[in-house]
Amino acid sequence: MPFLEALRASLPDLRLLTDAGDRESYRRDETAHLDPGLPLAVALPTTTAQVAELLRCAAEHRVPIVPRGAGSGLSGGSAGIDGALTVAFTRMNQIIEIDAANMVAVVQPGVINADLKKAVAAEGLFYPPDPASYEFCTIGGNIGTNAGGLCCVKYGVTRDAVLGLEVVLADGTVIRTGGRNLKDVAGYALTHLFLGSQGTLGLVTEATLRLRPAPPPKQTLLAFFGSLDAAGEAVAGMTAGGLAPCTLELMDRFTIAAVDDWHALGLDRTAAALLLVESDQPGAAAEVELAAAEAACRAAGGTEIVRAADPSEADWLRQVRRLAFRALERLGVSQMEDVGVPRSRVADLLRAIERTAADHEVTVGTFGHAGDGNLHPTFVWQRDDTDAAGRVQAACGDLYRAAIELGGTVTGEHGIGETRRAYLELQVGAGAMAVMRSIKGALDPLNILNPGRVV
Repeated sequence: MPFLEALRASLPDLRLLTDAGDRESYRRDETAHLDPGLPLAVALPTTTAQVAELLRCAAEHRVPIVPRGAGSGLSGGSAGIDGALTVAFTRMNQIIEIDAANMVAVVQPGVINADLKKAVAAEGLFYPPDPASYEFCTIGGNIGTNAGGLCCVKYGVTRDAVLGLEVVLADGTVIRTGGRNLKDVAGYALTHLFLGSQGTLGLVTEATLRLRPAPPPKQTLLAFFGSLDAAGEAVAGMTAGGLAPCTLELMDRFTIAAVDDWHALGLDRTAAALLLVESDQPGAAAEVELAAAEAACRAAGGTEIVRAADPSEADWLRQVRRLAFRALERLGVSQMEDVGVPRSRVADLLRAIERTAADHEVTVGTFGHAGDGNLHPTFVWQRDDTDAAGRVQAACGDLYRAAIELGGTVTGEHGIGETRRAYLELQVGAGAMAVMRSIKGALDPLNILNPGRVV
């Protein structure tokens, strides 16, 4: 094929996978219910110059590009497209610099989130974004979806940790946005434009990330509740009380049972919900914050409160939440959703999830980041239930509409990708969609960057 021949001629050192078996391994991300296409080839660049030449060549030959990190996404944003070149950034995995004086790190997009955390911790620093997949997801993928995690309630999402980017545009032009300055209002905020764009506007080849001083060990509690409403009211009570825990997570009864069945942790299976609450305040302030959180849980009807006695026990309690999705995956085909609402509407969202599941006769386990209003209702069905997928998709539509009616969003951290594209205009309106399409057209006039995703 002329395009592949041109790539080999212009980039003889580029690793380029064209074998059918190799291409098949890059077809899917973690969005299991999608039926994605087969990449034409898979490129694994190691330098920005290689990425720029890839895009220049792709533009010349009108070949679509799909950027990919670890393939851990949950919206189909990095899944294969028939006839497209998948650009996998896993070999661009260098931590270029840790600048302790300015509390920033400069990294390539293929750096694993957990590896960056470990490296900066050795310098007494902290990189906050922590998706559930932090042990294997990449910084580039996190930037593509504007990923969140368990500590977003206090530290924000990936956007809040990115100071600058190096980006290769659709024609191969390389630009830099932002830098190491904490304050910089020169021109348009281009850094934020690319965050969450899932490779539809440009490919990120380097990121300058904001670090923080390492916090003290967390103090942790689990609170169990007799109803989802009570758990939602506890979250509302903490919000109204001005608490800012570093973690405020929720799991419902179905998810509690799935985790306990898998690991036999001795959880209260009669509880309708649990909340994981953590504080990383220094010294006695952590005890004060956790005591206030415990009071809010008891006021809302908490049935049992478990406090970690030491860091090891705290880590054990934290793992209860981190195991949630994998525990549900074991039960059959699973589809995790990512709706969000204002924090005061968490109880309303929980009711909407239960109502939607009942209306469509589907099974759902709900967990997520209750402290920032972002929940992950996860639909589970058996492979031999041939009608279930249709019922689940109908339920998702109702769920998205319910979140929007509550003043919320169809995606809090996973991204629009392919799976939620039909609902974006319903949330943002026709005017905003027109602006997004104008930006897409200006930066990618040939529509070769991850076409069919986001807009």
